[in-house]
This record gives sequence, C-alpha cells and structure tokens, in this order.
Amino acid sequence: MPEIDALFESINVRDLLAGHDLNDPTTPLSAPDLRLLINRLESHSLRIKSKVQSYLVAHHSEFSELFSTCQDAVSRTRLISDDVSDVLQLISDRPIDVEIRSVVDEITEKTKEVKLKRESLDLVSAIVGICEALQETKEALKGGRFRFAAERIRELKVVLRIGEEEEGEPLAYSLLRKEWSDCFDEIQEVLAKFMESAVRFKLDSRKLRINYQLSVGETTGIALSTVLEAMEVIGMLDYGLAKAADSIFKHVITPAVTHASSFAAVEDSSKTSGEITEAILKLDQSSDHKIEDVDGEAIYSGILKVVKFICSSLCFGNVTWIHSFGRLTWPRISELIISKFLSKVVPEDASKLADFQKIIERTSQFETALKELNFVSPSDAEGRLSKYAEDVEVHFASRKKIEILAKARNFLLQCNFTLPQELAMRNSSFKSDGVDVNSSKHMVRLLFTSEMCVVSEAASQLMQLVHKTLEDVCVSSARVASEFYHAARDSILLYEAVVPVKLGKQLNGINQAAVLLHNDCLYLFEEILGLAFEYRSSFPSSIKEYAVFADVAPRFKLMAEEVLQRQVQLVMSSLQEAIDGADGFQDTHQMKEFESAKFSIEQVVFSLEKVHMIWEPVLRPKTYKQSMCVVLESVFRRITRDILLLDDMAADETFQLQRLIHLMLENLSSLLGSLKSADDTSRPLDDLIPSLRKTRKLAELLDMPLKSITSAWESGELFSCNFTRTEVQDFIKAIFADSPLRKECLWRIDDFSQ
Repeated sequence: MPEIDALFESINVRDLLAGHDLNDPTTPLSAPDLRLLINRLESHSLRIKSKVQSYLVAHHSEFSELFSTCQDAVSRTRLISDDVSDVLQLISDRPIDVEIRSVVDEITEKTKEVKLKRESLDLVSAIVGICEALQETKEALKGGRFRFAAERIRELKVVLRIGEEEEGEPLAYSLLRKEWSDCFDEIQEVLAKFMESAVRFKLDSRKLRINYQLSVGETTGIALSTVLEAMEVIGMLDYGLAKAADSIFKHVITPAVTHASSFAAVEDSSKTSGEITEAILKLDQSSDHKIEDVDGEAIYSGILKVVKFICSSLCFGNVTWIHSFGRLTWPRISELIISKFLSKVVPEDASKLADFQKIIERTSQFETALKELNFVSPSDAEGRLSKYAEDVEVHFASRKKIEILAKARNFLLQCNFTLPQELAMRNSSFKSDGVDVNSSKHMVRLLFTSEMCVVSEAASQLMQLVHKTLEDVCVSSARVASEFYHAARDSILLYEAVVPVKLGKQLNGINQAAVLLHNDCLYLFEEILGLAFEYRSSFPSSIKEYAVFADVAPRFKLMAEEVLQRQVQLVMSSLQEAIDGADGFQDTHQMKEFESAKFSIEQVVFSLEKVHMIWEPVLRPKTYKQSMCVVLESVFRRITRDILLLDDMAADETFQLQRLIHLMLENLSSLLGSLKSADDTSRPLDDLIPSLRKTRKLAELLDMPLKSITSAWESGELFSCNFTRTEVQDFIKAIFADSPLRKECLWRIDDFSQ
C-alpha cells in the first residue's frame, strides 16, 4: 500500500503551523494556533479515510482471497489439533513406545543369535577340518608318508597358533592343541627311532654304519633322506640328529683326537640291486702309530675325513642338514681339540713360542676346510681354534700364572709356621752357639729399617717367587707381562686369604705361630712397598698404567698390628686371671692365704717367662721390648693397686706382702735384664714400665715408719713413683692405728701440694 504510506508521510506539523518557529522552546503556542492546527489535522484525517476507503474498494478481490486463505488455514489447524489430541489419547491409554522398544530388543536378540549360530557353525566347520587334518596326519604317519605328515603338522601349527594362546579362547582350541601336541610328539618319536636305526656304531668291528633304507616295526622301506626332510619340515632336525651326533662324537671323533697317531678311517659301501643301501666308515689301526703328532696334522686330517664322510653320506650334501650336525658337534669337537691337544702343546718357555707357529697355520687350514664344507656356520663362534692357537702367548702366560699361584698356595699350605731349634733358642743378639742364623732362610732384612727379622719359610719363599715373577714381567711382551703381574699380585693376596684361616686356632692362643705371622706381615708390608720402586721403571709401558702394589701393603701392616695386639691382650688376660687367684692379697699373714697369693705370683712369673721364651727369639728387639713392657706394666699396676686397696693391714701382713713383692721382682730379674739389653736405646726400664718403680717403692713403704713415709711424700719421692695423695693417705690409714701422730701426718700430706 504505497499510496497510504505516502499519505501518512505527507503529514508534517511544521507545515501545518507555517510561519511559527517551533524550535524556540520559550515561544508558547497561542489559542488561534492550536485551533488552526486542529482544523488542519481533521482535514488531513478525512482525506486519509477517503484514500483508504478508495484503496479497499479498488482491491476488494485481493482482500477477499486473503481472508479466504486465512479461514482455510484456521480450519486445517483445528483438524491437526484434533489429530494430535487423538494420538495423545491413544498413547495415554496404551504405551506404544514400550511395545516398540520390546520389538526392537527382540529383533536385536534374534540378530545376535543368528550371528552367534553362524560363527558357531564356522567354528564347528573349522574344528571338523582340523580334526580331519589331524586324522589324515596320523594315517599318513602310519603309512610311512612322513613328508606329507610333517607338512600337515607345520600347517596346523599355524592354524592353531601354537605358542600364541590367548585367554577366553574356546575349550575346543585347547583340546585341538593337545591333540596336535600328541601328534607332534608321535611323529617326533617315530622319526627319532628311524634316525636311531639309520646311524649305528659296531664296537666289535669298529665300524660306523649309515643305512639308507630304514625299517621300524611294520613301517619298511623308508629312505633316510625322507626322514631328514620330514625332520627339517617340522623343525626337529637338531633333536633328531642329536643321538647320531653324540654317537659319532663319542666313538669316532674322540678317538681321532685322543689317539690320532693310530687313527685311520676307511670309507666303504654296501649295494643291493645296484643301489647303495649302506655307507660304512671303518676305523683301522694305523701302521705308523708310533709317530708322535706334534703339529696336529694327524688329528686335523682324521677329523676332516670323518666330517667329509658325514657331509656326503649322512647329510647328502644338504647345507641345512650339515649346519645342524655342525651345531651339535663343533663346540664339543673344538673343546676336545683344545683340551687334548692345543693346551698341551703350549710352550713351556717363552723362547719356544715361535715354534708354535706351524700349529697355528695347520689349525687355521683345518677351520677353513670345515667352513668350505659348511660344517662351521658363520653365525657360530667360528675361528675358536685359530683364536686359541693365535693367543698362545696368553695361554702360555695363563699356564704360568696357574703354576705360580699353585706354587704360592703350596708354600702357604705346607708351611707349619715353626722355627728350627737353633733359631727358637736364640737370644736377642741374633746369635746362637756356633750357628750363623743370619744365613738361615728364616732370617730376612727389612727393606726400610734394615733390621733383621725372623719370618716363616712361607713368607720368604713367597717373596722370592714374587720377585722372580716380576723380573719376568720386565722382559715379557705386554700380554704375557699383564698375566705375570696379576700372578704376582694374586700370590701376595693368597697369603692374606690362606694363612689367617690356616692359623685360625693358633691365633686364639699364645704361641710362636702368631708372632711369626706378625713378622711375616711386617716383612711383606715393606717388601710390597718396595716392589714398585724396584721394578716399575722396567715394566712394559702398557703395564705401568695400572701396575700398583701400594693398595695391598696397608692390609699387611694392619694385619701385623692386629695380630700383635691380640697376642698382647691374650697374655694380659691370662696374667690377670692368675692375679685374680691371690684374692686381692688379703690376710696374707695367714698361711693359707699367703700360699695362695704366692702361688698366684709364681703363676704370673711362669707365664711371663713362657711369653719371654716365645717372643724374644721371633720378635724384633724393639717390638719385643715394647710389647713386654706393656704386659709388665699391666701386671705391676694390678698388683700395686690390689695391695693399696687393702683397708687394714697387720704388721705380719705387711711383712708377708713385702716378701711376695721381693719374690716376684727376684724371679723376674732375668726377664727385666733381657729387656735392658733388648735394643740399643738407653732409656731406663722405669720410664718404660712406670708401675715397676711404684712396685719397688711399695715394698719399701711396707716397713717404713710413718714419719719417713710423710717425709717421702713431702720430698716428692712418692709422687715421682706415681703415688697419689689419696693412695698414700689410705695406705697410712690401713697400716697405722689412729693417733695424734697419724692425724698430723695425714694433715701434712693433705696440706702439701706437689
């Protein structure tokens, strides 16, 4: 309706009030203006109505058609509304969606059943096919059709996925696999029996027979090649040839190595109707069996003849079969040759290594011939014989290393760790009546201190062996030198491993073997430290990088200290037990207690003399003196302490105690005299054994007047003898009765400070 739109747009209030400024808000409209505006609006309204009426009249037909269309739309809407109401009523009365869902579920279930039945039918068909194939295999096996049976076994292995079992598989598959396994075992057993009948060795006639027409039970006329083909198909070639390979190795190849000089193999054959039915290898006695096989020619030629016979007569030139037989026998053949021949011809002396070159060449030629026959596979450890022969230097060194270690072990195990009588009875001046002990193999000079030292024969021989071995290191090639170096080092370590275990029980007691072990360790410690300085500059350059001994030496130093310390502790413990028998030296004025204390002192003296006789001939003078002083210090300190702890002593008791101390010192005079002359040091024994001076002074104090004791303390004499103020005061209280004089003396002692 463009005309009507144009009419409405033509109404403009500004035009109706022409001449009046409507933009000025401060100018109000007057009454005449408003009346004029109303009149003009009414006029425009009438004109608009007239225009609208004219337009409707002009387009009457179009409006009629529009209204008719609207009426039809309303009618159809009502019909649809009625239909929807009917459907809703129907659904509310009967739930059709439930029925539809039930029908859909039923259709799905039926579809699954059909699919499952189809799969089951396929499975049953496959199972039936497999069962028929297994049955055919068994029938073929009974009928001697081994190649057909083997191929069927191989095919069924793939079908049944042998070795690839999964969880949740049908039970029938497990049963079929069991059936296949039984069938495989059966054909394997049958083929193995045929192979066993094919290869036989007659011990009486010394003949190896290989039959080409085989019969086992009711199955006859089976060709050997057919059996081998069937074994290859099912992958049991190694299993089937194992017994044959073992028999040939045992009865044919082993004699060819161990009795090469008298071994002679002769090939023969047996024919029936012009066909070869049997191959024979006869082992004859060689006419020149007295000739010694020094270069391996007889061994290698004999084995090569046997191998060629096997390749042609048993394996029919088939490379796969030859490889299989080689895998079964070659490792054993090579080990046999090494153990029975190559290892025994390794030169004893390094100067003869050059003569071994001929054996190396023959060994290499032998292995090359085996490779050409495909007997030795490239995937195997080929060249093992040649490598062993070419490594003769290492084998020579290994043998020498074994010999060196065996010698070292024998030295250690055979040594009884005792000294000859003339050495055992020597005095500290290292001399005995008419015997030059310095020339004895038990006497050595320590490297750094230059002192003479008594060692076991094992230690002396061991170091001689080590020095000889290291001298060989200096003149040997790098590989040999390395083995010799490790042999020397391991020989030293053998002492640490063997001797403490060998002397285990003796180390728990006081004996000569223990102190001899101490000397050995000290001697080995200094010798080991000197090895690098003595030999390292002459070692091959490759050995210098790692040849060290300094890490080993501290072990022996530590062992020497531990052994000596243990001996000292054992002696001290024994002496303390003897002193315990004196019961603290109480009541010695009574005869029984005095005799008991006297017996304890005699035991102490006896034990010390025994230790003196064991230690002095073996230990170095300085070590002997230090160790014995430690022991004596513990004895004197314990005895003086026990006496000073007595809280009450009668006059007779002090006299008896003084007798005991004098008895002990008198009996130990020879021992103390030996300590004075043990070494060149001028230090007095009283400084080395502080309790010795205290013990002597205690003997004097036992019959000394009270004032004299007090004066001795004030003069510092008692303090210099290691007496304490408390000990002196307690001693006075124990001997002297309470009196003004005693109180005065005790006060003077307490008041006087050293």
